[in-house]
Amino acid sequence: MHTAMVMLAGMALLAACLAAGHLAGNLAAGALIFIPLWLLGAALNLWVGVSRAGYSTREELPIFLLIFSLPTAIAALLWWKFGH
Repeated sequence: MHTAMVMLAGMALLAACLAAGHLAGNLAAGALIFIPLWLLGAALNLWVGVSRAGYSTREELPIFLLIFSLPTAIAALLWWKFGH
């Protein structure tokens, strides 16, 4: 359940970045800005899982990859679609 909530937060951040990009007149830039922000958010989730929840890095790394990759892939597709 926690993984789904974190991914939902990633989608909300993507929506906020896209809205900011739309207001700035460059939707593709909003998608690109999302990627490093989400890398920080996903890395923070990894750190919390290892340092607070007691998981090993080996256990958390696949979750990190899933949490980072799915919203980032959507952002990359949106950048590709609106960046041309």
